[in-house]
Amino acid sequence: MGKSDEVRLDAKGLRAMANPLRVQIVGLLRRHGPSTATRLAQRLGVNSGSASYHLRQLAEAGFVEELTDRGNARERWWRSAHRMTRFDDRELAAREPDATRAYLQSVADTYALRARQALGEVETMPAEWRGVFDMSDWGLRLTPGEAVALREELTAVLDRHRQEATEAAASAPAEARTVSVILHMLPDLVDDEETEGHGQDAQDGGRGDGGDDDGSADDGGTSGIRGGEGA
Repeated sequence: MGKSDEVRLDAKGLRAMANPLRVQIVGLLRRHGPSTATRLAQRLGVNSGSASYHLRQLAEAGFVEELTDRGNARERWWRSAHRMTRFDDRELAAREPDATRAYLQSVADTYALRARQALGEVETMPAEWRGVFDMSDWGLRLTPGEAVALREELTAVLDRHRQEATEAAASAPAEARTVSVILHMLPDLVDDEETEGHGQDAQDGGRGDGGDDDGSADDGGTSGIRGGEGA
């Protein structure tokens, strides 16, 4: 069975993915390819029985599929059934508030974990990859419409690079590696009077503490709408 490009979460899928371990499992299979419960358990720091249980639940919901031509009865191999997940059904989010909150919290926790892991590895990265590592944020004064337009513009750039990378995968240079780009947009709805006196960053927008002048990563978060390969 071929891997489809994306899956849009329905009620069953949303409830199935409202678990941080399952979000991490799907992300690992997408980024690193097929694996077994034992291998995934080692990476996640859980026992293989737990990983196996969650893989079966994900398979039942259609997020992963077994590679029946690989492995054996004692060691089953699994792969992600899709390249990315999209959750943009606001009516579903309204009907399933608990599952929505649990899913988005699981995604947020997974992103934070990946950032901490990369931060822990940056000192041992080759110099050229240390120059790639970036953690940046901007505070922008935008209307809802302007914020949506910005998100769509950034997403279009990322989609173009993703498509180009997919098409060139077979001939990619030997030094090419997976680079995670995590896009967040976080509305900060603080009353204007509460921001008075808190400096230029709070009023007019500015680079956060982690930003470089030429930084390329925008650090923020989504609210009720998301799409991504890693979770």
